[in-house]
Amino acid sequence: MNSEAAPQSAGEARDVRVRLPYHLRHLARLDSETVVRVAGPVTQRSVLDALEERYPALGGTIRDHTTGRRRAYLRFFACEEDISHEPPDDELPGPVVSGAEPFMVVGAMAGG
Repeated sequence: MNSEAAPQSAGEARDVRVRLPYHLRHLARLDSETVVRVAGPVTQRSVLDALEERYPALGGTIRDHTTGRRRAYLRFFACEEDISHEPPDDELPGPVVSGAEPFMVVGAMAGG
């Protein structure tokens, strides 16, 4: 994943597009995707930190309050690739960092 990341300077802030599933958009009172400002490296962790800071109602809904781990039945995508199991501090791909592509939180399906 790092090979595709755009180089960033330490204090540089980026606007990152984020798409959420309906239930989380409803909780955050959003009609569509949102943009969050991320200072420093753009990683899963930094994007989710910025998202929870801007929309406090989302705190604990995407990541567990105690462990910080992704909640079951949620997946993370960047550039149409599932990055749910990538380390949370790896930089996201350049198109996400530049705002050309969104960071997506997607509700997973289960059942039989």
